[in-house]
Amino acid sequence: MKQYWNEVQPVDGFYAVMNGQISDHDKKIISFLYQPLMGVLSTNLYTTLAYMVEESRLWSEEWNHYQLMDLLGMNLDEIFQARLKLEGMGLLKTFLKEEPDHRSYIYELQPPLSAEQFFTDGMLNIYLYQQLGHTHFSKLKRIFSDAAVNKEEFSEVTRSFQDVYTSMNVRALKNAEGQEASLPDSQMRFIHRERPEPIHIYEDQFQFDLFFSGLSAAMVPRRAFTETVRDTIVKLSFLYSINEIDMQKIVLSSMTPDDQIDLDELRKAARDWYQLENGDKLPQLVYRHQSPMYRDMVSPGETKESKLIFYLETTSPRQLLIDLSEGAQPAVSDLTAVEEVMLGQQLEPGVMNVLIHYVMLKTDMKLSKNYMEKIASHWARKKVKTVKEAMELAINEHRQYQKWAADKKESGQKRRKPIRTEKLPDWFIMQDQDQESPPPQPQAVQAVNQQDFEERKRKLEAIQRKYRKNGGEKGGEH
Repeated sequence: MKQYWNEVQPVDGFYAVMNGQISDHDKKIISFLYQPLMGVLSTNLYTTLAYMVEESRLWSEEWNHYQLMDLLGMNLDEIFQARLKLEGMGLLKTFLKEEPDHRSYIYELQPPLSAEQFFTDGMLNIYLYQQLGHTHFSKLKRIFSDAAVNKEEFSEVTRSFQDVYTSMNVRALKNAEGQEASLPDSQMRFIHRERPEPIHIYEDQFQFDLFFSGLSAAMVPRRAFTETVRDTIVKLSFLYSINEIDMQKIVLSSMTPDDQIDLDELRKAARDWYQLENGDKLPQLVYRHQSPMYRDMVSPGETKESKLIFYLETTSPRQLLIDLSEGAQPAVSDLTAVEEVMLGQQLEPGVMNVLIHYVMLKTDMKLSKNYMEKIASHWARKKVKTVKEAMELAINEHRQYQKWAADKKESGQKRRKPIRTEKLPDWFIMQDQDQESPPPQPQAVQAVNQQDFEERKRKLEAIQRKYRKNGGEKGGEH
């Protein structure tokens, strides 16, 4: 059963809560700026929760998730995923109260960033630009901006408070009864516009100790690393997948003559580095690893299969390509093909990893985008979400995938057909050593000779090296 059932069920109750006022302008920002990144389902969930709270109130009455499913026309899995995206965007905070016979949630809606905060965020604006393109992005920027008022030819003549009003008696200002009466009642709070919080990428994602070890204080004084600079470095590292060593060079290139770090130059240098590495493209907002709700393994386990599943669930497709190449950086064309297939078919990263592994070993370690896309389309229609599901479907549909590969070859240039030796991933034929009776293997697998088996085993070692070295724990991301 899928993991979301462990977190929420249709009978669970919830309250929609406003963390301050959310205006129509806020909802416009969410629709125009946030929606392209998180999708229409998340936007609908946010708006529906907001409308559950009556005007000039902070709380709604209690609802349950059955009612929310009916209102939105969405199943519980879709609602849960939409909720996670809102949480990730900083638009929702979730609180849980568990009782013996009842479980209830508080869904606290957070105000979005202002348009100015969004367009100067340094991360969300880049994702939006890549998602929409220059023309559409510029149009949205114009919608949320206007010509600045030129006041240079005017002089201010505004009166101050004391110019207009007579000063009150000192005793009246010290009226304790009036001061106390102004405070909100117990368990109450004033309705106000809450200050939105920007998205935080936690510093544990970036090892500053390693970063500083190759950057002497003489080169860059430590006082230059203010809280804002550190936060920007962490964001850029996440956004552009920049490791600590490469970030050293980027920071050095953004230094000013007075030993300060120019944030604009830092962002530009990071963007230039990424585009140089990735064929002049900008990053897109996708899950780096398998979403936790679609993971079957919380630890590597003891068996070879469980360790491999854990690895595929906790590794990004980019890192998998690096491991399959025994540390070599993947070609830009391969990264582009993986990105387009994964985003186009909306595959989970772990599922994409299984597809990469299967296709590369079927095509002599080459990535065929068309072949990948055909299988990915099939998996998308089957709603494959987990690594295990992808492996099982690859085994069950192996003959059909063989036929697709054969059809592709026949449609190309006619040439003498070589003797073909079947190559398959090791998980295709994997069996635990402690099993008393191994499961029956497909006929194609039985025909594989020992030499090819050893070749596949060697290739699999490349992606197993990381968790073998760490006793089953996954390594860091690149």
